[in-house]
Amino acid sequence: MSSSESTIGPGWRRIHLDEVGSTNDEARRLASEGAAHGTVVTAEHQTAGRGRQGRSWVVPAGQALTASIVVRGGGPLLPLAAAVAVAETAGSEARIKWPNDVLLPVGERLGKVAGVLAEGRPAEGWAVVGIGLNVAVELAALPPEVAATAATLGRSPAERDAVLDELTRQLDVALGLDPATLRERWSSRDALRGQQVRWEAPAAGDTGSGVAEGIDDDGRLRVRTDDGALRTLDAGDVHLVRGS
Repeated sequence: MSSSESTIGPGWRRIHLDEVGSTNDEARRLASEGAAHGTVVTAEHQTAGRGRQGRSWVVPAGQALTASIVVRGGGPLLPLAAAVAVAETAGSEARIKWPNDVLLPVGERLGKVAGVLAEGRPAEGWAVVGIGLNVAVELAALPPEVAATAATLGRSPAERDAVLDELTRQLDVALGLDPATLRERWSSRDALRGQQVRWEAPAAGDTGSGVAEGIDDDGRLRVRTDDGALRTLDAGDVHLVRGS
């Protein structure tokens, strides 16, 4: 596994790997060994990337930005800050689908352009934010079932470094926001608010449906259920109901 190191801005150290199973796993290892805040692990090709609920994140080599960032002192709203940073990087049309997807318009639908996965050890004061961002992915080259829900920035592979520079800059900004402002920035891009949704939380054996009403102070999703009750979700998968 060959690697190179560089500085990508004040306080940001980049470790770039030709190939790795998971950038998150490598960043977690470095964090546990004392890596500083702002250590960024990227890879030309990631063979075993993962998202939430143990899902895989697979993209063609050289077409996406796969980055995992060591964050120290990020606080409980770190996932919100990371999603806002990715959305700001993706552009004014980007929307955030709770809890961790960033979407862009593709024709008349919204497609997933990025996913965010935050993992860490709060007791040790660190977390790793894993980001997969489709910078130059050609949707037509993806399997049909993947292309049907995906989106891309439509930029060239050579622009991935520039996108990373922008992403780290935006994450710096988002991490510096006070909680109220951060929630406001997140809410301004909320893809679910006012929409009919259904949720599934397999670990808790919980399912249901209702209308999304934004997030609470802790970043949990509020849903007004079909019987009028207000539910607050802190885990699980949430899907737009077709036709809503």
